[in-house]
Amino acid sequence: MMVDPSQSDADVPEAADADCGESCCCCGGLLGGLIQPSDTCFTDFVSPMTNPVFFEDPRTLTEARVIFINHWLPNALGGGDVKVLAVQARAALTDRLSIVAAKDGYIFADANAPLNAVLNDGWADISVGLKYNLLADPCCGRIVSTGFAYELASGSRAALQGNGNGEFHVYLTAGQRVGCNGHVLSATGFRLPVDTNAENQVWYWSNHADYHLGCGVYAVAEANWYHFMSSGTTGGAFNGVQGGDLFNFGSTNVTNTDIVTGALGVKLKPCDTREIGVAWETHLSDTRGVLKDRLTVDYILRY
Repeated sequence: MMVDPSQSDADVPEAADADCGESCCCCGGLLGGLIQPSDTCFTDFVSPMTNPVFFEDPRTLTEARVIFINHWLPNALGGGDVKVLAVQARAALTDRLSIVAAKDGYIFADANAPLNAVLNDGWADISVGLKYNLLADPCCGRIVSTGFAYELASGSRAALQGNGNGEFHVYLTAGQRVGCNGHVLSATGFRLPVDTNAENQVWYWSNHADYHLGCGVYAVAEANWYHFMSSGTTGGAFNGVQGGDLFNFGSTNVTNTDIVTGALGVKLKPCDTREIGVAWETHLSDTRGVLKDRLTVDYILRY
């Protein structure tokens, strides 16, 4: 077989290795084998950044993901900003099943009047769930997974968390390699609160596209659509104002309204077990809810 010496290893998708699923077979895992290493067949992919609580990577992963968000509030609501510091955790139990803890952290609020009367510092709600891989085809670069999670109403009411009786999240997420250096991810799901008076039902669709520029640098573009399927009755302070991904106010008069956001960013992946990302997000629809602009920075440590 002739080999082109000009083609470096970085230009060939690592998933092209037919033995990718066996590369960690000699590893005993963590906690006596209870937690398994991350998927090794799609290591040329990078994780999405925006809609961070709900836009789930379709791969089976064991990782810790540190996230910092600076979220600017619209001038129509008085302006100001909200900062979030969180750590997500994922643990592969088998090559298909994983535990996902996608929401936690602390909210630092610096809102102006009138929002400063109802939005202050505090703990975010906590969510935990399971993700199951339905299809993994390394040769075609295609992967599909489904999952569900439950968000406990455990956060601080001062930070507009902890309302209602919890929220279920069901979703489908998929990825596809495009050529040798491109990738697309797409996820859709439903947020289904137990108490529909205190929280809104939301349907979302999130999309990610990236291109590997070389040396572990990826250019990233993302878009998110949020459709509010119901209005609450207890979120009178947010009449006609949607909560978005971080908040669920039970806003009134938001049924059949939509928010669309877009983001551009960069991911740096120096090796298979590290990712660093930066993304700038803004609203693309006239309806913006509580989002003006957002900066998201993440750091992933993967096993």
